[in-house]
Amino acid sequence: MESKHTLMTDLTNLDICFIAGTLGQGGAERQLYYILKALKQSGARVRLLCLTQGEFWEKGILELGIEIVWVGQHGGKAGRLARIISALRQNRPHVLQSQHFYTNLYAVAAARLLGCREVGALRNDCTSEVKASGLVAGRLSLRAPRTIAANSRAAIRYAVELGVPSGRLNLLHNVVDTNRFKPATGTASTRLPHLIAVGRLEAQKRIDRFLSVVARLRELTNIPFKATIVGDGTLRTSLERQAAELGLLAGVVEFRGVVPDIAPVYREADILVMTSDHEGTPNVALEAMASGLVVVAPRVGGLPDIIGDGERGFLVDGKDESSIATLVLSLMNSQGRRAKIGSNARDYVLANHSPERLPAALRDVYEVALS
Repeated sequence: MESKHTLMTDLTNLDICFIAGTLGQGGAERQLYYILKALKQSGARVRLLCLTQGEFWEKGILELGIEIVWVGQHGGKAGRLARIISALRQNRPHVLQSQHFYTNLYAVAAARLLGCREVGALRNDCTSEVKASGLVAGRLSLRAPRTIAANSRAAIRYAVELGVPSGRLNLLHNVVDTNRFKPATGTASTRLPHLIAVGRLEAQKRIDRFLSVVARLRELTNIPFKATIVGDGTLRTSLERQAAELGLLAGVVEFRGVVPDIAPVYREADILVMTSDHEGTPNVALEAMASGLVVVAPRVGGLPDIIGDGERGFLVDGKDESSIATLVLSLMNSQGRRAKIGSNARDYVLANHSPERLPAALRDVYEVALS
């Protein structure tokens, strides 16, 4: 294996293998695609091990020329770990990087056994990830990796509070394809104000609150408007029932389900309304900002860092549906205000979250991991 000093000078000297829990149509998986693409273009040697197969991002990653090895066959966690080690034993990577919090322990165990370095993942607000993994496994997944890449400063702060040394934690911002996610051309003055909610229809995202906000808006104004919910999940039926009970399905709320390309949907909209209980640095916020939308979002996770209350979006108490509705109504009534804030939001994303920033950011993470 090459010396660490040589490795740290250039990504072209690095052999990196990722472990992903899934390649489904989610934010962490989209970021994995961006990372793999940046590393490939920088000349690094890249491989991917995955616990699932045949999912949304598999085709795109294969088109990058990156090998994907399925290691999620039956046999439990021990069997998966054995397959991971077998896949890497003949050609050990310099860095074994986890893309999901719940695959951190696979990366740690395999890296220690193979004599390479691991990078763990922290992609939400830290506390929710630890809780979801169970007390013992969650704390081990947080504390065992010698290096962790986190996508928000909030997650880093919470990890330090939970006892992780700050020197192990590295900020790796989410990025957005700003050529793909961009504002609509022409004027929006001829269409109805359009609200949008994007995400999995699961408890964390609290789309039920979005529906309540829409219902309150109808009580506050006679101005016609549209509201679109993009995504699917186990709560879809109950949410559709709620929308019907609130009288919102007659020309107000549309459940669009999962769409193959979300970029055109953002260009139809004016305001992204987020009502989640917890977040890391959500892709949907950055995508909407890059598309010139105004984002109204709860003051959780990494959202305060990217929105900057009142400058390029608005932070709210996610539980205060009346205040959210009042704010959204004021934005619906001011196209000029929306345009200015949307422009500020795009400028921020261009400066801080473009894919061109990834190679340097990844190099910093690997220098720490290999030091």
